Amino acid sequence: MRQRAHDIYASAPMRHLLADETVAYMPDVRRCSGSRALLLSAAAHDEPPNPPYLGQWVTLRLAEGRLAGDLSASADEPLPFLDETFDLILLRHALELAPRLLADIVRVLAPGGVLVLTGVSPLSGWTPWWLWRTRGSATHARSPIEVAARLRRTEVQIERVQRVGKLLPLSSAALDGSPGWLGGGYVLVARKKGPASVPTRLRPKPMTARVGAGLAPGARRSSVS
Repeated sequence: MRQRAHDIYASAPMRHLLADETVAYMPDVRRCSGSRALLLSAAAHDEPPNPPYLGQWVTLRLAEGRLAGDLSASADEPLPFLDETFDLILLRHALELAPRLLADIVRVLAPGGVLVLTGVSPLSGWTPWWLWRTRGSATHARSPIEVAARLRRTEVQIERVQRVGKLLPLSSAALDGSPGWLGGGYVLVARKKGPASVPTRLRPKPMTARVGAGLAPGARRSSVS
């Protein structure tokens, strides 16, 4: 049976691709600092990393036009956060389900903040499998070239773009040695123009509080834990 668009991220090929993306972007994430970070992912069980110089994480998961997790909101509405709230935003395949999110992501990214964005490249061998699995509905996949061009029209500078993953969405070990630039996914790292945040502590500190500061007026926390 073909999967619905939001279920494709639980498939074995996508789980492997998500793992390859994590390996590719973790050196960038570990260098980030600041008080707040946002993970917005299309994968239901995605968890934020734990770099040493970042404070509170807000985790949102996108499915069926809704944002759930630490907050509950419609994906068709602006993100319920104040401008320039987050020092790091980790955007994992969310543009494939809600392409209009990108402008709002730039809005809530703080000056000097880092955006790490991942996606499936439509210019890859994964496209036929992708369209079949999603019944042709997940047509919002954007090439890294297009995403980078959109970001350059804002106050965001592109630091690097890297293709990751296997040549085809198969588990065959014969494809493990394929060049990374032929991979089905990509990682894009960008930085918003402005002064970077300075870390306020030298070691990680457990965060016990739920989402607090940074919410837009009228926004409410999600009752879903």
